[in-house]
Amino acid sequence: MNLEATTAEDAAALAELHASAFDDAWNAVDIAGLIGGAGAFGLAAREGGQTAGFVLCRTIVDESEILTLATAPAWRRRGVARGLVAAVVESARAQGAATLFLEVAEDNQPAIALYAGMGFERIGHRARYYSRPRGPIGALVMRRDLNR
Repeated sequence: MNLEATTAEDAAALAELHASAFDDAWNAVDIAGLIGGAGAFGLAAREGGQTAGFVLCRTIVDESEILTLATAPAWRRRGVARGLVAAVVESARAQGAATLFLEVAEDNQPAIALYAGMGFERIGHRARYYSRPRGPIGALVMRRDLNR
C-alpha cells in the first residue's frame, strides 16, 4: 500500500469515498478547502490505482487534529486506517505537534478500539455532535501524546 499526499485535485474522489463511510458526508468543495487550508495535510492510501482510504488533518502550533478518516468498504479490516493513523502520528511529530486529537462517534466501536490500541485516550464528550438519519449522536474526544 502506497501513502501519498492528497491534493485539491483528489477532492472529488475523496468526497465519493467519504460518502461511502459517513451519513453526513463532506462534498468535494469542502474537502478541497480543507486540503488547501493553513496547517492542513492529507494522506491517501492507494493500491493498484484505487484509493483504499484517506485522512485529513490540521496542525496549528503544537497541536494536530485528525479531521476525518475514511476507508473504502472493500478495504476495511485490512490495516488501512491503522497505517494512515501511524503515518499521521509521524507527520504531526515532524511538524512539531506535541498532541494529536480527534472526535469519533460514540457508537463506532471499531474506530474507538483502533484509536485506543494506538495510544489515544478519551478526554471528553461532545453531545449530539454528528448528524444521523435516526437522530444526532455524540462524539468522544480522544487525544494522543506524541512525546511518548
